[in-house]
Amino acid sequence: MLVRSIYRGIRSEFGRNVFGYGCRSSRGISTNALGINMDELPKLHPSLLKRAETLRVELEDLETKITSGTFDQETNVKFSTISSILEEFAKYENYRENVASIIEMLNEENGNDQEIIDDCVSELKEYIPKLISATSKVQVKLIPKVSNYDKPTIMELRPGVGGSEAQIFTNDLLSMYINFANTKRWGWEIISKTEGTLGGLTEAILSVNEPGSYDVLRHESGVHRVQRVPATETKGRTHTSTAAVVVLPKLSEGNESSLLEDERQFAPGEIRIDTMRSGGKGGQHVNTTDSAVRLTHIPTGIQVQQQDERSQPRNKAKAFSILRSRLAALDREREIAEQKSLRTTQVSTTDRSDKIRTYNYSQNRVTDHRCGFSLHDLEGCLSGEKLEDIIEAVEQEEVRERIESL
Repeated sequence: MLVRSIYRGIRSEFGRNVFGYGCRSSRGISTNALGINMDELPKLHPSLLKRAETLRVELEDLETKITSGTFDQETNVKFSTISSILEEFAKYENYRENVASIIEMLNEENGNDQEIIDDCVSELKEYIPKLISATSKVQVKLIPKVSNYDKPTIMELRPGVGGSEAQIFTNDLLSMYINFANTKRWGWEIISKTEGTLGGLTEAILSVNEPGSYDVLRHESGVHRVQRVPATETKGRTHTSTAAVVVLPKLSEGNESSLLEDERQFAPGEIRIDTMRSGGKGGQHVNTTDSAVRLTHIPTGIQVQQQDERSQPRNKAKAFSILRSRLAALDREREIAEQKSLRTTQVSTTDRSDKIRTYNYSQNRVTDHRCGFSLHDLEGCLSGEKLEDIIEAVEQEEVRERIESL
């Protein structure tokens, strides 16, 4: 029938994956006469519906606290967050009820009044896409957040396969993330940067200081692959190079003020601290004083070295901040492995086969291999303006996988 063809057309346009878990029957409506069933329309997983009800109760408790005047900044932030989630949930419920009411009206009419049928079909064309969109958005909000989702971010970038071209690509990625932070009006700073050849980098550590940026940028962890003709290539051949990106939650400010608190996070004897003279560029003072610091976390063997600052305490503070972030990421990997619901999000190798994304210059294409999404605007991605389109596609795939594991 006509209504089913409308539904199939919308599903073809938006894709089956955006339809979520499916849909429970609403108000006992039977739609067999029109060839469409409410069970085919998007719905939330029962676990997410239960979470929405839990949040409603929690919001009522917070409203009581705020009304009585016994609240603080944390309560306000929590109230705002839960309110935002329940606003999206209300939209989902409203659109679903609208669609159910229209289908019920069509069933009751049973083809007797063509004008009513035409009006109902027109409304279905309007509300079904809205229901699809609302379901997709509220699923993202209702799924429990990952650990440290509300933290700022530390990003570590290193070249992989490809020699000097890989180093240049690493610098390109660093610029992309800085551009992205600028488009979002997020503060950032380069913690350390080691220059390589031909304007490339052998390592860069970037801090994005916006709270909550980790929940967005964590999707960038992995091996990034570039396919292009290098500037030094005389025969016009396309080369393939890689760079590794590791995204960590920033748990400390990484300055002298936070150093004491950072040191308190570790038991006596858990950290070995070595000091040495800085190497490389930096002038006479940097190279003739023991300002460089290397931390070794004895239980895991993780090492962090910092030498960019002329002051040993500042290098020590930065090193402790990075170490805490790496240990937090390690805990996150263990959490994922235990849940067996998602693949690990950090980089295990810089080999081409472990890639998460390809930047193809000749095709003006960026493809994320985790979700199959392709953006045909490479410059827009590198400028930071279109990077969020890719991140959102990866986020939707993560949501789908987590729903399937419920």
